[in-house]
Amino acid sequence: MNAARPSFILAALLLSLLSVGARRNTAANTHALLLVANKADHTVSVVDPDAGRELAAVPVGGVTVHEVAVSPDGLFAWAPIYGNSGVGRPGTDGQTLSVIDLKTRRVVDTIDFQKPTRPHCAVFGPKDGKLYVTAELTRSIDVIDPKSRKIADSIPTGERESHMLAISSDGKRAYTSNVGAGSVSAIDLVNKKVLAIIPISGVTQRIAISPDDRWVFTADQTKPQLAVIDAQLNKVSQWVPLPDIAFGTRPTQDGNWLLITQPASSKVAVLNLHTMKVEHQIDVPPAPQEILLRPDGKVAYVSCDRSKQVAEIDLTTWKVNRLINVGAGADGLAWAAASD
Repeated sequence: MNAARPSFILAALLLSLLSVGARRNTAANTHALLLVANKADHTVSVVDPDAGRELAAVPVGGVTVHEVAVSPDGLFAWAPIYGNSGVGRPGTDGQTLSVIDLKTRRVVDTIDFQKPTRPHCAVFGPKDGKLYVTAELTRSIDVIDPKSRKIADSIPTGERESHMLAISSDGKRAYTSNVGAGSVSAIDLVNKKVLAIIPISGVTQRIAISPDDRWVFTADQTKPQLAVIDAQLNKVSQWVPLPDIAFGTRPTQDGNWLLITQPASSKVAVLNLHTMKVEHQIDVPPAPQEILLRPDGKVAYVSCDRSKQVAEIDLTTWKVNRLINVGAGADGLAWAAASD
């Protein structure tokens, strides 16, 4: 009996270690996640996109978050704290960015811009892995090194209220929509200089770039029309009439369609990019804001500000599959890839 005891103890120890390893692997492996910035709740929703339900609402530690980005490894979310007002309006001036660990679902770090900037749109560079954040009050794009979590650089936009940001697929050019200035800045990220200021209208809003980097899209906020910018010439190539004043835009990955939110009519217009004609109008909950495409290109997610919901749209049928409940003031969206 005494001779058998060491073997029994060894077997038990091995089983215990295997069990711990299994638990660790289970904790480490995660599914893809959909993230939603909830302006009114000051939280970021962590959503299971397969189940279509919110898993957690993470307080961001500031007032308030409008946009959110996820690091390429899917481990951390980056949430700029903008302030308590709209673009160009009186209010608080944010100067921090909260870093959220998506496994623990807690804020684990805060990056301070050292002065009021109203940081807003955060986008990871497709080639260098750095985080580019618009800074409205300083008319710049601040560049963050995600490894050191330090501000590494600042690139001028040449205009006030540089609100949203799109980056070309080669990571060499950036485009900002400058809301109150009613323009778009074309920026050389390599040489850190403004290439052109492109006039649009009295007020513009969000911005997107086609997958082939040929076109840049932004919506006129004074008329129901879309500006299509030639990215080589840095000029408006054409104006596309729309059913209603547009807000957010997002091209499909195949380059065939452009999805356009229309908050006043609670619809998403679908523009054929070959004919430049609107072919579909999709009803969604009140005040649609931002559009995110699932990486497989089959589904679009649309944040709906006043309904506390995200609409999931099937890009084959052009119909809403389901509505996902999130927080108040749902706005910015991001996708966290599965990670180990």
